[in-house]
Amino acid sequence: MTAPVPPTSERSPATRNLTALVAVVVALVIGAGLAVAGSFRGAQVGGIPVFAIAVTAAFVIQFVVFLPSALRRTERFFDLTGSLTFIAVSIALALLAPAQDARGWILAAMVVVWAARLGSFLFARVHRAGTDGRFDEIKTNPLRFFQVWCIQGLWVALTASAAWIAMSADAADRAPLDGFAVAGIVVWLTGMVFEVVADLQKQAFRADPANRGEFIRTGLWSRSRHPNYFGEILVWVGVFLVAVPVLQGWQWVAVLSPLFVVLLLTRVSGIPLLEKRADERWGDRSDYLAYRDRTPVLIPALTARS
Repeated sequence: MTAPVPPTSERSPATRNLTALVAVVVALVIGAGLAVAGSFRGAQVGGIPVFAIAVTAAFVIQFVVFLPSALRRTERFFDLTGSLTFIAVSIALALLAPAQDARGWILAAMVVVWAARLGSFLFARVHRAGTDGRFDEIKTNPLRFFQVWCIQGLWVALTASAAWIAMSADAADRAPLDGFAVAGIVVWLTGMVFEVVADLQKQAFRADPANRGEFIRTGLWSRSRHPNYFGEILVWVGVFLVAVPVLQGWQWVAVLSPLFVVLLLTRVSGIPLLEKRADERWGDRSDYLAYRDRTPVLIPALTARS
């Protein structure tokens, strides 16, 4: 999963710029609301809620990297910056929050391991390709380019919110490790296995010249058309389960973390776009239609269907 990038539009330049400006404002407003709600009863440093500092940092990092990227009109470091933001803010939050407990360190490790794996995978993919087609038009327009970096800041903050809220909880609200922690770790591990194995299988498939122009239908991809996204959802459900015992009042805004991931992957920039692209490319082939009809879109079948 990466931050959503708005698709190319045939609307006028003025309309596209206005849309980009509105998107920036909306992202900042949602980010501010998340920072306020998630800071309820949370730890503070110098009178400032630690969670609010984390959300602010997620946006500031994007702004800082956007400036040289816009000057050079390059998207090379976009995905890498998103992943490094997860890592840097999670580690800083774990160290900054007073009296960090075992639950907090576990949550930090979950986010960092996931982000390090995804970041290195995406950076290597863009490095091999040399460019990312999603940005071909966007990066020539500073406002629209800024829009996607701002959206990435919101994506990081919303996705990591459950972990960050629990990590920044007040010492009085913390709880010892329990069944939620165990269940969450198991779900997270299952999700990581699905995501990593699915990505590696697809990478190996594409690297084989014999598969040029073909669609993958082996391994986990014979059980689900998007097993990597299934794993991604499990990762953030697992993180939320670990965080649940310390959530209080408005901190339950943390439920937006798994809900946002599910919405993003199943309704916005994940499955819908890939399914449309696949239908356009292979929709006239009987073998693809048979694969699509017999294979679940997300939740893997227990056995491959012939």
